[in-house]
Amino acid sequence: MSKQYSSAGIAFRVWILTAILLASGICVYEIYSFHDTDILMIGATVAAVIVGSLPAFLMLLFFVFLINRAAMNWRIKFLRLLMALILITGCYGLIAGLIQLPISYYQHDEWHKFLYSGLITFLILFNCALLAAVILLRPIATLFSRNETGLLSYNSILFSLFQHIPKINSTMETVHYSNQPEQQPQSNRLFIKGLITAGLILLMLIPTIFISNLITEREARQKEVVKEVSSKWALAQTVSGPYIVVPYTESGVTSDNKPIIVKKQLILLANDLNVSGNIFPENRPRSIYKVLLYKSVLNLKGSFKPRWPLDINTANIDFSNAKICFGLSDFKGIEEEIFVNFNGQRLALSPGLPISELDNIGLSAPIKLDFDSINAGAVFDMQVKLKGSEQLHFMPLSANSKFDLHSTWPNPSFDGNTLPNDRQVSEKGFTAKWNFNQANLPFGTVLREGGFNKSNLAFGVSMVQPADQYNKTMRSVKYAILFIGLTFALFFIVEIMQKKAFHPVQYVLVGMALVIFYTLLLSISEYILFDQAYLIAAAATILLITLYAKSHFNNWMTATVFAAVLSGLYGFIFILIRLEDTALIVGSIGLFLVLAMVMYVSRKINWYGNTAPIAVKA
Repeated sequence: MSKQYSSAGIAFRVWILTAILLASGICVYEIYSFHDTDILMIGATVAAVIVGSLPAFLMLLFFVFLINRAAMNWRIKFLRLLMALILITGCYGLIAGLIQLPISYYQHDEWHKFLYSGLITFLILFNCALLAAVILLRPIATLFSRNETGLLSYNSILFSLFQHIPKINSTMETVHYSNQPEQQPQSNRLFIKGLITAGLILLMLIPTIFISNLITEREARQKEVVKEVSSKWALAQTVSGPYIVVPYTESGVTSDNKPIIVKKQLILLANDLNVSGNIFPENRPRSIYKVLLYKSVLNLKGSFKPRWPLDINTANIDFSNAKICFGLSDFKGIEEEIFVNFNGQRLALSPGLPISELDNIGLSAPIKLDFDSINAGAVFDMQVKLKGSEQLHFMPLSANSKFDLHSTWPNPSFDGNTLPNDRQVSEKGFTAKWNFNQANLPFGTVLREGGFNKSNLAFGVSMVQPADQYNKTMRSVKYAILFIGLTFALFFIVEIMQKKAFHPVQYVLVGMALVIFYTLLLSISEYILFDQAYLIAAAATILLITLYAKSHFNNWMTATVFAAVLSGLYGFIFILIRLEDTALIVGSIGLFLVLAMVMYVSRKINWYGNTAPIAVKA
């Protein structure tokens, strides 16, 4: 004797199982994202899900009671139950979206948060509810089919779900024949199967969220390794100078109007500066990563010939205590002792700066200087052997300056406030030149202490090992719905045309193969080039799905169609990943052609099934 179920019992079972699935997913995400998750946090999550879903239970109780009272086949009742679940979860999605709704209707850029939050919430909740309904399919079918027989086991119920609805005519009736197609049996079967397939597509998008987090984690790990190795070698370097600092006194008054002598510092910048440098990249392996470091040899020469402002009394300048200074970012990058040839003097620079106006870290040395020699023009030259990582930047602290850099690194990134006036990049390396003059710099050759703003002046080149495999993998994950949706649609169309059903579990297995493609791509691209990794991962996935299709449909022609379609799809996505500026237009045209192809292939499918005349009650 079969077990009897009530509407309230079925509603409670679907509600509590959905809540358990949702709470379990949230707890897994919390444990994965927050490693210090404790039992109290998990308990609070479960309690919040139960309490928050109570309105859903009341709505579900009403819908199940209403659906069960209707006189119709149990499969139609089950379809209406799915519609009710869509309505209930859609309400929660709307509420989640309204939380992100902008207060001002003029904040148009905030509306995407409303749509994104609402859609994600709906998809997660509906997939949990759909999974609960599938698990509880036997109790639900038992309740909805009290007046029907033959539903003895879960397999028979699942098999019956995709079969024609039987015609039951227990009495003699006068009938008329209509030339309208018989829409109910076949259309209901296809509609239910299509709805479940669509739900499985959305369900398979959930693992892609974890894959996105995995990509972010691996990218962060790569940056940590680069940072660790760079800190032991030398950090990014910003070079400034040389410049001269001289003490200066001027008259002032206190708050009581008493005259005082104020001691300050003047900064004398070069009148012209020429910098030529060679950068030598070095790859240092660390674990599975390669950290790009560099050594450089910089030659600087120029002269000082300040243009004195009218408000500075040169008689109050203490030239006897002048120092020449050279700024950098990390002392560990100095490979050899630095000397400067200044106006015939060979001076060794030592750590320490008289002021921190221009640099916090740097070298300096006392110089012999007087008013006449500086006005006549004091020349200098120096060579600096400097190592660092990631970046080599310069400060254009001169009235007129030229910078000329050469390197064998083929992938530079010119950044900072100013791009090169001339640059050449090839597989053999790069050359770059910058030119500055007094007209395009916001300062003169004589600066007062406290009156200089050095922000947004640095420029140079970034020497970073390309780690674009993470960016490209992340971009490919964004097309996951296209991979999964088109592949599932292809299986759906083929099973209709060949009349050989493809089980939902088989859809899940194919979906997992499509999802594992991204983990293969991520892991392999950390060892070899991204293009090669993409080829290997795509070939493995295509081969797996093709052989699986062959084993199910037992037709090499069908398997060949799957291989061709998947190859075209993976090739199309690869092109989109490689493109930048034209990715949108190429992707739009490609999707339009794909849609046209699907419509063409499915144009002769009889979605309504049998077109024979049907009986209509008089």
